[in-house]
Amino acid sequence: MGTALFKIKLMPESPEIDLAKLQEFCAEVVAKVGGKVTGFEEDPVAFGLVALIVSLRLSEDIEGTLVEDALKNIEGVSSINIIDYRRAIE
Repeated sequence: MGTALFKIKLMPESPEIDLAKLQEFCAEVVAKVGGKVTGFEEDPVAFGLVALIVSLRLSEDIEGTLVEDALKNIEGVSSINIIDYRRAIE
């Protein structure tokens, strides 16, 4: 099977959420389901709220919904949205 590349936008519950800790939790959660985080970007939204965009690699053998559910359940995350999905050619 191939590799899928995702960009997922995580919206924190409030501007007080520590984005560095959120990045650590995301990397741990993605690793637990068999994926690998390849990078993070910060996306200012409004009124001090900053969304976190997570780039990750995941084998196509693994269901993407496992990653979605795991990221939704991180404390401090209000919502997630897949903003990009691609198949990697290796």
